[in-house]
Amino acid sequence: MSEESKMQETTPETEINAAGAESAEQADYANVTALKKGDTVKGKIVKVDNDQAFVDVSYKYDGIIPLRELSSVAINNASDIVEVGQEIELKVVTIDDEKEKLVLSKRAIDSENAWDDLQSKMDNNETIEAKVADVVKGGLVVDVGLRGFIPASMVERHFVEDFSDYKGRTLRLKVKELDREKNKVILSQKDVLDEDYEANKKDIMNKLEIGQVIEGTVQRLTPFGAFVDIGGIDGLVHISEMAWHHVEQASEVVKEGDQVKVKVLKLDPENERISLSIKAAQPGPWEQLGDKFEIGAIVPGTVKRLVSFGAFVEIAPGVEGLVHISQIAHRHIGTPHEVLEEGQEVNVKILDLNPAEKRVSLSIKETEDAPAAPARPERTSRREKDNNHGDYVAQPNQKLSQTLGELFGDKLSKFK
Repeated sequence: MSEESKMQETTPETEINAAGAESAEQADYANVTALKKGDTVKGKIVKVDNDQAFVDVSYKYDGIIPLRELSSVAINNASDIVEVGQEIELKVVTIDDEKEKLVLSKRAIDSENAWDDLQSKMDNNETIEAKVADVVKGGLVVDVGLRGFIPASMVERHFVEDFSDYKGRTLRLKVKELDREKNKVILSQKDVLDEDYEANKKDIMNKLEIGQVIEGTVQRLTPFGAFVDIGGIDGLVHISEMAWHHVEQASEVVKEGDQVKVKVLKLDPENERISLSIKAAQPGPWEQLGDKFEIGAIVPGTVKRLVSFGAFVEIAPGVEGLVHISQIAHRHIGTPHEVLEEGQEVNVKILDLNPAEKRVSLSIKETEDAPAAPARPERTSRREKDNNHGDYVAQPNQKLSQTLGELFGDKLSKFK
């Protein structure tokens, strides 16, 4: 029998096997999903590369999801979005059976679902969570199924200069604006923080007491002082309450982020205002005065104010003593302005010190030597010789070496 005859010869067994193989192949094709562009399918991730992911969607061959079709925001690696074994819903972007190329999109499905979901969240004022995908000029980008944008002014309740460390953070957000035509989604974290602030404000106000000393964080500086967060609510430290000494600007004493102790001065629940003091939470200059000065000491000072009865001189920040007009100079003066001027640096002697009554008596003249007394003019005797009449006036302690006859001889001779 020829080889050709042998090949053509069949047996019942071979016929059954061939029929079975054909049947299995037909069954496989019968189970394959029929796909066309725009269809929505479900699949399982079977492999993840850097720039794409492979998906089993029960088709003749696996589909791929390019990096750009994985997310609405820019990503660096497919593994940032999906992992092997994950089941996801996808949309068919292109299909080419000849080249066995099936391109799928996760982003398209996420976007379709996101619009309706975000609209519902906005209508019901619900809070959502999203991770910051990128920091761009003017704000932050997050992935909410769509590319969401948080303007810089809507990130925090206070001003933020540098957002570089926000990337990767998960934020709680409110939907502020949706525009499908312009593909615009605006979100706000500030709205969530404002709601938290208002919810906590009354509770915190009820727990505060006037005179209470607590710790806080400096939130922002203003020309008139600083706002300090004392546990979720801000209180104002007026510039006059920043320190015991005179302060021109709050930045001379504190900066944003500083932890400070403050004393509660006033509470106004109706207007939701809290007045705080940094200086009142610290020992005052008068309390420390006894450790720094003693009676009789000579210390430097600055003339702060001139009044009719003397001058007030600052000898320590926040501590002024009085130099009475009688203690300004050794000579008599009509007003302190004759000798002193405001801002002048002087040395003063402490005459009296009473921290309890916040009183210090000072002297400027006690720090200086008294001027020498002027020379007294010579006193003449009661009688002086008059050149016109020839009268003689004896000088003090003068010795009489002439006799009476020699002195008055001529005159006496007339009576002889």
